[in-house]
Amino acid sequence: MTTSTPTVLLVHGAFADAASWSGVITELQGHGIPVVAPPNPLRGLASDAAYVASVAAQIDGPVVLVGHSYGGALITVAGVTENVVGLVYVAAYVLEEGESLGELQGRFPASPLVSSLKQWTYPVAGGDPAVEVTIAEDAFPSVFAADVPAEVTKVLAAAQRPLAAGAFEEPASAAAWRTKPSWALVAGADNAINPEVERFAAKRAGATVVEAEGASHAVAVSRPKEVADLIREAVRATS
Repeated sequence: MTTSTPTVLLVHGAFADAASWSGVITELQGHGIPVVAPPNPLRGLASDAAYVASVAAQIDGPVVLVGHSYGGALITVAGVTENVVGLVYVAAYVLEEGESLGELQGRFPASPLVSSLKQWTYPVAGGDPAVEVTIAEDAFPSVFAADVPAEVTKVLAAAQRPLAAGAFEEPASAAAWRTKPSWALVAGADNAINPEVERFAAKRAGATVVEAEGASHAVAVSRPKEVADLIREAVRATS
């Protein structure tokens, strides 16, 4: 493998884990593309982005960052890392510098996700417990994965990872798409992020946009080949 082929670093979003990329990883590996899919801590925009940037910086050679959902906000910040050569957004938030997830979402009608969140608490060293959220299990199929087989969705719902509620209010400290090329896949039937949010933000970033009509938020699970094809396009363009 020549070092000129970028390594693809896959960043999952909230209410999921790195296994949600399994189908995409299989597609990319089948085309000889090196892939890394680390766990996303889901504890806060700045700290999560710093973690992603740290992983990217330790990879030899160029890196294409791919972010799903909340992961899109992270690659927007982490993408300023020197060896990152491209950004791919998959049903994702594409923030502007100084903008928070809540601000971007607030410009558009709320998705069904907002009324389907369940609050939990978790301990914070030396302080009061903090709030984290998951998707209520009965709402998970329709909100997150409407086009995924029911038996798979039940497993995804049980294994979902919570997001720290504070992440919605943290502003992005950078917008890497200003200096790096970007691609975006819009999930046309997304009930977690309003597809209009995805379209608006991708267009604002000047991304190359593809529409996955009828796709749910879990488009990487339901349509791994379509997602992998867009990532491969980014890899080819930045090789």
